[in-house]
Amino acid sequence: MSGLFISLEGPEGAGKSTQARHLAAALRAEGRAVLETREPGGTPLGDRVREAVLYAEIEVAPVAEFLLYSASRAQLVRDVIRPALERGEVVICDRYADSSMAYQGHGRGLPLEFVEDVTWQATGGLRPHLTFLFDLDPRIGLERAARKGQPDRLERADLSFHARVREGFLELARAQPERIYVLDATRPEPEITAEILEVLRSSLRYLPAGRPE
Repeated sequence: MSGLFISLEGPEGAGKSTQARHLAAALRAEGRAVLETREPGGTPLGDRVREAVLYAEIEVAPVAEFLLYSASRAQLVRDVIRPALERGEVVICDRYADSSMAYQGHGRGLPLEFVEDVTWQATGGLRPHLTFLFDLDPRIGLERAARKGQPDRLERADLSFHARVREGFLELARAQPERIYVLDATRPEPEITAEILEVLRSSLRYLPAGRPE
């Protein structure tokens, strides 16, 4: 595949969605073909999964939650991400597989090997070329998220859960520094956008040949 796959990860309220829009706009201004998507969601199936696991007033077991996310991810990879990469586009995904490791693995306590194995099968081993991790104290993130309106199921989880999620993300970053770049999400939006673009441009030479130029 000749495209470039970028994922944005982090806790609630970290500003991922906003930065995804800024990044897409900047890359389009440079003449790149960009596809924006998100998890869970991005397909008709994924949007229904999103509604069920985040907003429906039903109890969802941790393993069921993870498998539903994985089903959404499998559909997104097959129908959206892989075709865009094959067309040579830049794919910007608001959350991807690292979120399952952090939320369902570290946060919910599912075995990490199980999460990794199912994720591999769901995605066919597709991983982002570059991941930006927006690191933020969960207290700050939850306060930001609360200002947006009705909290979803994840946002209603207790602080200890969100602390485990944060540490899970940081553990992933320590294990894969060549792929995961950690950003201080407390900084002003323009500074974060500029840093993302600087890192992305300096990293292009390390990515597979055939990416969009």
